[in-house]
Amino acid sequence: MFAPPGAGYDRAITIFSPDGRLFQVEYAIEAVSRGTTAVGIKSNEGVVLAVEKRVVSKLVDETSIEKIFRIDDHIGVAIAGLTADARVLVDQARIYAQVNRLTYDEPIGTESLTRRIGDLKQIYTQQAGVRPFGVKLLVAGVDNNSAPQLFMTDPSGTYWGHRGAAIGAGTQTVTEFLEKEYEMDINLEGAILIALNALKQVIEGELDPTKVEVALVKTDTKLFEKIAPEKVQEYIDRLKA
Repeated sequence: MFAPPGAGYDRAITIFSPDGRLFQVEYAIEAVSRGTTAVGIKSNEGVVLAVEKRVVSKLVDETSIEKIFRIDDHIGVAIAGLTADARVLVDQARIYAQVNRLTYDEPIGTESLTRRIGDLKQIYTQQAGVRPFGVKLLVAGVDNNSAPQLFMTDPSGTYWGHRGAAIGAGTQTVTEFLEKEYEMDINLEGAILIALNALKQVIEGELDPTKVEVALVKTDTKLFEKIAPEKVQEYIDRLKA
């Protein structure tokens, strides 16, 4: 009896298949593709993060579902995948940010933080007895030079810089939408509207503030902030107009 191709190579994270694949990493990426959709858009005025909040039961308090997290005053992340895994990375990212302030007396750079997160993810792809983090992150921030930054990390530890990016279940649909609608000179208001419109393509039913979470980092203030549901509703109304 012949074993199917790849049999046994997915039982340990440290074993490559004959064609050079790490199946556990691919399984982690598949876990991300089943998560809620998150969108990040960069403009000259800042960076926008918008995330679908999927409420699985009417008994769940939607305000307790958090998909966007503050890391430091100037940096936030949006997640897609296993929320429990994301919490571990978020906590570690906050430690990196605070250590940088204590050591160098300045806020950590967005790419530097992203690289540290990627390094941690990569370690979990080469040690026996662990598994990869089943989560992707969109990291948004504004550095000391007032340059807005947007990066995406995947379970392998790789990261890329983006002008616009999507992660989660609706990645393909949202990415195609962003490729058509994104403009290099977009302002922050336009980025918020495009992000919400992109989520509208993949969210079931009508778009409303209970189904989405939106945050931004402005280049002028360098402060990460979440947009209140009432304000989100105003933007949704503008999309309908």
